[in-house]
Amino acid sequence: MSASMSKLFLFSRFSSIQHFQTLPKRAYATCVQTKALVYNEYGDPSKVVKCAEIKVDDLTSQSVRVQMLAAPINPADINTIQGVYPLKPDLPAVGGFEGVGKVVEVGKDVTDIKPGDIVLPAINTLGTWRNELVCSSHHVMSIPHDTPIVTAAGIKVNGCTAYRMLHDYVLLSKGDSIIQNASNSGAGQAVIQIAAALGINSINIIRDRPGIQELKNHLKSLGATLVFTEEEARTEEARKHLQSIPKPKLAFNAVGGKSVINLIKCLQPGSTIVTYGGMSRQPLMIPTASLIFNDIKLAGYWMSRWHEQNKQSPEAQQMIQQLCTWAKQGQLRPPQYSEVSFQDYHLAIERTMEGFTSSKQILRFES
Repeated sequence: MSASMSKLFLFSRFSSIQHFQTLPKRAYATCVQTKALVYNEYGDPSKVVKCAEIKVDDLTSQSVRVQMLAAPINPADINTIQGVYPLKPDLPAVGGFEGVGKVVEVGKDVTDIKPGDIVLPAINTLGTWRNELVCSSHHVMSIPHDTPIVTAAGIKVNGCTAYRMLHDYVLLSKGDSIIQNASNSGAGQAVIQIAAALGINSINIIRDRPGIQELKNHLKSLGATLVFTEEEARTEEARKHLQSIPKPKLAFNAVGGKSVINLIKCLQPGSTIVTYGGMSRQPLMIPTASLIFNDIKLAGYWMSRWHEQNKQSPEAQQMIQQLCTWAKQGQLRPPQYSEVSFQDYHLAIERTMEGFTSSKQILRFES
């Protein structure tokens, strides 16, 4: 990995959540306003998102006060602000589906969360792009204090998507194989690492671009078994490499269009393709013969729906705890990222909207 890429992994002010235990105390009872990234209408995020002072709700007997520590900007956040995502918060709304925060005060009847706890959102519409918030104690969940901060901030979207797709569609055993496109995305990198932690081979397809070998090396450093560009995946050389591991019985598609054909050609009969994104904005091109003669099955996964149906469930909590454990052990690292101060949010939004972006933008909040 080059020095320039390595720098993207540095989180200059803190490397784990434990660092936040020494944050200065504040008079939270008198804090009635906080800075937040708000949009009053749907449209171009670079134009409609504004930093504003908003009122912090009063603490009730069943609520908690959370100081936000870090939050990523994801494509789903951008699509929501544009008004093209299925979830449409009531306007005006605070942006941000996920992030990590520290509890600084709890209501008198709250028993499952205490001051000092590190928490993630348990609902989809908490609005994490703000310095501070008050919410129901049921709207957040605690995680271990020593979970690396950047990984924690992005677990609810990419980590959970990868975990569920690897567990919910096909029974996989150690030594089995999966294949995916968009392998350099946040979710794709999480798939690579979780598959490696489970002893599962991953075949990874990416679009050609400048610096392609550097990207391939990075994905292999995460545990990728094989990495091909879309063009390479159709060559005889790729077919020879594929013979060294079992044929995959599960595929993950985040591109759509013709890219799915590369996945189908590698699959065992009876395999399943799970679609969780459509970056090409093209319909799936599935050969009819693959459905009839190879019994290929199609399924879809939507992270927001799973969280809504399973919030605070034992299964959700077990998943989060396992992801945090892998993060602490170094088996689940965040995608390449750049930290951005809260006041420079407009730069983070613009970078997220750029084509071929390879660096996750992480908002760092004021203490």
